[in-house]
Amino acid sequence: MRRALTAIFLARPHALALLLLAVVFLSLNLFSNLALRNARLDLTQNGLFTLSQGTRNIVAGLQEPIRLKFYYSQAIAAEQPGLRVEAQRVRDMLEEITMAADGMVELDIIDPEPFSEAEDQAVAQGLVARPVAEGEVVYFGLVGTNLVDNVEIIPYFAAERQQYLEYDLARLLHNLGRPQKPVLGIISNLPLDTGAGGIMAAMRGQSQPFLIYAELADRFDVAFIPPQEVKIPNRVDVLLLAHPRPLSDVQAYAVDQFVMRGGRVIAFIDPQSEVSLTAGPNGEPLKGYTEQSDMPRLMRQWGVAMAGDLIVADRKRAQRVAAGRDARRALTDYILWMGLGPSEMNADDPITGNIDRLNIGTVGALMPSEGARTQFTALVTSSDEAGLMTRDYVLSAPTPDALQRRFAVGEAPYVIAARLSGRVASAFADGPPEATNDKGDRARAENHIAATETANIVVFADSDFFDDRFWVSEQNYLGQRFGVPIADNGKFLLNAVENLMGSNYLISLRGREKAARPFTRIEALRRAAEAEYLAEQQNLIARIEAAQGELDRLEQSGAQLAEADEAAVAYRAELVAARKALRRVQGNLRRDIEALQSRLTWANIAVMPVLISGVALLLAWRQRRQRLATQKAGGLIVEASKEATG
Repeated sequence: MRRALTAIFLARPHALALLLLAVVFLSLNLFSNLALRNARLDLTQNGLFTLSQGTRNIVAGLQEPIRLKFYYSQAIAAEQPGLRVEAQRVRDMLEEITMAADGMVELDIIDPEPFSEAEDQAVAQGLVARPVAEGEVVYFGLVGTNLVDNVEIIPYFAAERQQYLEYDLARLLHNLGRPQKPVLGIISNLPLDTGAGGIMAAMRGQSQPFLIYAELADRFDVAFIPPQEVKIPNRVDVLLLAHPRPLSDVQAYAVDQFVMRGGRVIAFIDPQSEVSLTAGPNGEPLKGYTEQSDMPRLMRQWGVAMAGDLIVADRKRAQRVAAGRDARRALTDYILWMGLGPSEMNADDPITGNIDRLNIGTVGALMPSEGARTQFTALVTSSDEAGLMTRDYVLSAPTPDALQRRFAVGEAPYVIAARLSGRVASAFADGPPEATNDKGDRARAENHIAATETANIVVFADSDFFDDRFWVSEQNYLGQRFGVPIADNGKFLLNAVENLMGSNYLISLRGREKAARPFTRIEALRRAAEAEYLAEQQNLIARIEAAQGELDRLEQSGAQLAEADEAAVAYRAELVAARKALRRVQGNLRRDIEALQSRLTWANIAVMPVLISGVALLLAWRQRRQRLATQKAGGLIVEASKEATG
């Protein structure tokens, strides 16, 4: 048998070559499946599929297993190309996390078919279904659980948030990795937990907390800090300063040392707080209200300042309000109240990346203080048509029209909210103050911390942000009070608290560029052609109006019919010529775009394979030269040895 096979291979060497190729092919596939199962190579420009070091650190720090259930309606989404691409990206990122977790994260991929038990589970766990066709919906979300049955969900992976995919996944893992509910400390002079009725209404069981406070209390363990506390408790993860009354030295030092210990702060200060003036049960503001809030001593060390006697007015983003006694119009612009949109948000920061609208009023302007060592990052700004007005003038209650007459654009845009990070030195360089609280307690000097390198603080120059009337439409159904958001004030605060609740690893994550890579050259051509088209269209309209005006003049002057006919003929000729010009512009646009697309297509179909083939041929040529050089060197050695022996 062996002799027969040898004879066949000697007679047909091609058969031996084919057999060897098949063996090599199968061996390589088997080897790659076993040895290269976890190998990855990310060739995208911005490393879209590579985990950041912050995410790897979060995953490495997990102390208990986490189970992830990725719900994706694969069969129904088959006709949605964009959704398929995004789903593959989410799946790749989840698999990267699973491999980096080294067994601490388990991933289940579930296709919730219609009317299946998996679909019932998806609905019960709070996932959102998106309709894609008549009678068909797609599930595209994630449910995460830990050993103590804590649940975190991403209801739907929205395309608008694709640049925050890694951040959202890392935040979910970070939250599940903490068995305890995080603690939010609050220092405030606003009746957040009782509403306008204050403590008396709460004692009667008639309190109506601010809806934004209800959102916080539902998600976090909320703890109000007494005014004379000499130390912020260690269990507090994030401290919310919501329009605080002037801080005593004792309380200022407690906040200062909280930051020095690595605590995170969200501060809402205000040059003029309208929400603090909200009438209580007796028709007057609650006792002890304060119209202004500021913390100049602390903020100077944090690297930020606010001019308390100036208020930002914004003409472009002014909210529409009732015009009062002006019967000629129902609404008018009130430039002291703003409705800010995405163009005024920092799209690269997780706090503001998904904010579509913020409703705020009588806000201040923030700026870096001189000599600041912190990094000042604007989160929310005014528009570029904003100016500053003095607080005294605003308090004189001018009408909306009077405000607009006095308005002048200043050095806009103005920063309304900012993130401060980096090194912060204590505002109490000589240690704790001598002052004591009402119990006679004072901070201990031996516990004093002089500086921190990892401060993370968010400052917002407004407190009307919290007012229900600014951001929700309040509804009442069967005795249950709830609000329908008309702005994203609540979302902003939850984003800020959750972001600062995270570890330094989580805070270090920022939004990446979107995975979609548009053809920028094509878009530039289209915009240029459309601009030319609009210019031609405007010229056409001008020519039509001019010709029509000439016809009207001829008719009114009683000109002869022949003259009118000649003008009409000329008008029609101009109209035809203009329309031809428009068609020419559109045709040139289409030809330029098609030509560029053709070049790109051929580059992908032909040029890339040619380049790869060229590289392969170059490598083969180099190997052949090296082999010939080796053979030649071997021959010279043999000849030299023969001569030596001869």
